[in-house]
Amino acid sequence: MREKKSRPLIQYDAASDVLYIATRKGVEEEFTEVAPGVNVEADKKGNVLGIEILRASHTLKGVLRSVAKRRAVA
Repeated sequence: MREKKSRPLIQYDAASDVLYIATRKGVEEEFTEVAPGVNVEADKKGNVLGIEILRASHTLKGVLRSVAKRRAVA
Protein backbone atom coordinates (compact mmCIF):
# COMPACT_ATOMS: atom_id res chain seq x y z
CA MET A 1 0.00 0.00 0.00
CA ARG A 2 1.37 3.42 -0.94
CA GLU A 3 1.88 5.99 1.75
CA LYS A 4 -0.06 9.20 1.16
CA LYS A 5 2.25 12.17 0.75
CA SER A 6 1.24 15.38 2.43
CA ARG A 7 1.44 18.71 0.67
CA PRO A 8 3.91 21.28 1.94
CA LEU A 9 2.56 23.94 4.27
CA ILE A 10 3.07 27.42 2.85
CA GLN A 11 2.93 30.48 5.10
CA TYR A 12 3.47 34.11 4.15
CA ASP A 13 3.96 36.88 6.71
CA ALA A 14 3.26 40.18 4.93
CA ALA A 15 4.50 42.28 7.86
CA SER A 16 7.99 40.80 7.70
CA ASP A 17 7.78 39.80 4.01
CA VAL A 18 8.86 36.22 4.70
CA LEU A 19 7.60 33.14 2.87
CA TYR A 20 8.05 29.79 4.61
CA ILE A 21 7.51 26.38 3.02
CA ALA A 22 7.46 23.53 5.54
CA THR A 23 8.26 20.16 3.99
CA ARG A 24 8.13 18.00 7.13
CA LYS A 25 7.82 18.23 10.89
CA GLY A 26 10.88 18.18 13.08
CA VAL A 27 13.30 20.20 15.17
CA GLU A 28 15.55 22.60 13.30
CA GLU A 29 19.22 22.01 14.09
CA GLU A 30 20.80 24.10 11.35
CA PHE A 31 20.09 26.21 8.33
CA THR A 32 22.05 26.92 5.17
CA GLU A 33 21.76 30.05 3.08
CA VAL A 34 21.54 28.60 -0.45
CA ALA A 35 21.07 31.97 -2.15
CA PRO A 36 20.89 35.53 -0.83
CA GLY A 37 17.82 35.61 1.44
CA VAL A 38 16.93 31.93 0.89
CA ASN A 39 17.54 29.57 3.81
CA VAL A 40 17.06 25.81 3.93
CA GLU A 41 16.35 24.47 7.42
CA ALA A 42 17.36 20.92 8.38
CA ASP A 43 17.16 18.54 11.33
CA LYS A 44 20.22 16.89 12.89
CA LYS A 45 20.14 14.09 10.28
CA GLY A 46 20.19 16.62 7.45
CA ASN A 47 16.55 16.13 6.44
CA VAL A 48 15.09 19.30 4.96
CA LEU A 49 12.36 20.70 7.21
CA GLY A 50 11.58 23.86 5.32
CA ILE A 51 12.62 26.72 3.11
CA GLU A 52 12.54 30.34 4.28
CA ILE A 53 12.57 33.17 1.75
CA LEU A 54 13.35 36.63 3.09
CA ARG A 55 12.15 39.73 1.20
CA ALA A 56 9.81 37.32 -0.54
CA SER A 57 7.83 39.92 -2.47
CA HIS A 58 11.05 41.16 -4.04
CA THR A 59 12.60 37.72 -4.52
CA LEU A 60 9.54 35.99 -5.96
CA LYS A 61 7.55 38.93 -7.33
CA GLY A 62 4.52 37.52 -9.17
CA VAL A 63 4.66 34.06 -7.60
CA LEU A 64 3.19 35.34 -4.31
CA ARG A 65 0.03 36.48 -6.06
CA SER A 66 -0.50 32.94 -7.33
CA VAL A 67 0.06 31.46 -3.85
CA ALA A 68 -2.38 33.93 -2.29
CA LYS A 69 -5.05 33.06 -4.88
CA ARG A 70 -4.62 29.32 -4.26
CA ARG A 71 -4.97 29.76 -0.49
CA ALA A 72 -8.11 31.86 -0.98
CA VAL A 73 -9.70 29.09 -3.06
CA ALA A 74 -8.72 26.27 -0.67
